[in-house]
Amino acid sequence: MTASSPTTDAAAPSAAAERMRRHRQRRRYGLRCLMIELRETEIDALIRKGLLAAENRHDYDSVQSAFYAFLDHALGELGDA
Repeated sequence: MTASSPTTDAAAPSAAAERMRRHRQRRRYGLRCLMIELRETEIDALIRKGLLAAENRHDYDSVQSAFYAFLDHALGELGDA
């Protein structure tokens, strides 16, 4: 007779559990998650400032990175206080 071994595979966390994990991680780092809307003219300004390549204007991650770079430049002195 063979004994069946218990499985060690953990169940994947639910979507709600994953959201809560990310929320707690952001809070530990002093971050807040906000949803914002950018106008096309604001995306154009990111391109003019050299923070975003024109061909990436429709790429979410590229626009997000460019916007973060803009905020870091504009508000950088606040983080150094």
